[in-house]
Amino acid sequence: MTAPDPTKSARRTELLDLAAELFAERGVRATTVRDIADAAGILSGSLYHHFSSKEGMVDEILRGFLDELFGRYREIAEEGLSARATLEALVLASYEAIDRSHAAVAIYQSEAKRLQTSERFAYIDEYNREFRELWRRVLTSGVADGSFRPELDVDLAYRFLRDTVWVAVRWYQPAGGSVTVDTLAKQYLTIVLDGLTVPGHTD
Repeated sequence: MTAPDPTKSARRTELLDLAAELFAERGVRATTVRDIADAAGILSGSLYHHFSSKEGMVDEILRGFLDELFGRYREIAEEGLSARATLEALVLASYEAIDRSHAAVAIYQSEAKRLQTSERFAYIDEYNREFRELWRRVLTSGVADGSFRPELDVDLAYRFLRDTVWVAVRWYQPAGGSVTVDTLAKQYLTIVLDGLTVPGHTD
């Protein structure tokens, strides 16, 4: 068996990262194979030595991101932490994913609804269901053990958390920004779990 060529593998990763940035910036439909090739300084046909199609590139970007994210989610769920600690870990893992895979998250946020109608991207809907079940289970557990308020509407809280965590991809800058991912996660959790006001403070 022939050993994989590390140079070729590195080039492939480089091209995929470049494509991800273009898809995130312009949208998948608006980005052509020629756009990617031009940005990489190669002929369009050369891309097909690495990838079968533009759709194949999108598929690989999203699968890699989601497989890694949900692998971490599952590890957290199996750690046996309290409901609050589990929620904190899930939020941190989500922000770390935005930091690590910013372009992939942006693509997912803008394209997932359209892509999941294709059989090739059916796994997106499966991951969405797993996400919903996991986060709702943590919230329900927290209500049951007294960590979270008894009047908490679990479905509403789940939607709020889902939307407010991932919308950060629109403004958070992974490298060189003024806010680190740890600070972002801690501030978010402080607001969500402890509120904005100082206990006992009155005007």
